[in-house]
Amino acid sequence: MKYGKSFLRKKSLLERKKKYLTVKKFNFNLIFSLIKKIFHRKKITIAGYYPSNYEVNILKFLEKAHKKNFKVALPVIKPGNSMSFKSWVFKEPLYVNEYGILEPSASKKEIIPDLIMVPLVAYDKNLNRIGYGKGYYDRILRKISKMKKQTIFLGIAYSFQKCKSVPINKYDFKLNYIFTERGIISSD
Repeated sequence: MKYGKSFLRKKSLLERKKKYLTVKKFNFNLIFSLIKKIFHRKKITIAGYYPSNYEVNILKFLEKAHKKNFKVALPVIKPGNSMSFKSWVFKEPLYVNEYGILEPSASKKEIIPDLIMVPLVAYDKNLNRIGYGKGYYDRILRKISKMKKQTIFLGIAYSFQKCKSVPINKYDFKLNYIFTERGIISSD
């Protein structure tokens, strides 16, 4: 039986709320290894997110990236249903947006990251994802993929968020990798 996105979204969000504390540690060094493999010694810009709603907490990774002199950015929701990434220095003040999510000041410089860490609600073995249903990430990832061919799109999830199959449409953006506490999943 095929399930629709809204059913899978509700099911996965409920499961995430119940299980997020039981998950073993994430080995964020795997992401640094991936960066080294793909970008070699280049100091890239990493776009993360400020975790909310039981998402995988990547703050220690962002702090470590900052200490390793990577530029860090976070998403900012803009008027007109769009999103961009703005630079953020770890521990700099953040502001609450209309969804209750922390983001950098709107006056910060907009940047195009090299690696984008994408929070997700559910995913499948083909690296398709379900987000929160507003399409912010799908739109910005598609736009960035046309502007900057070398960008890596890395979904961040718990392994229990994996579904047999995620229904997709022409607006959905497929990721390059998904990172869970069990490691990095790729399509190759």
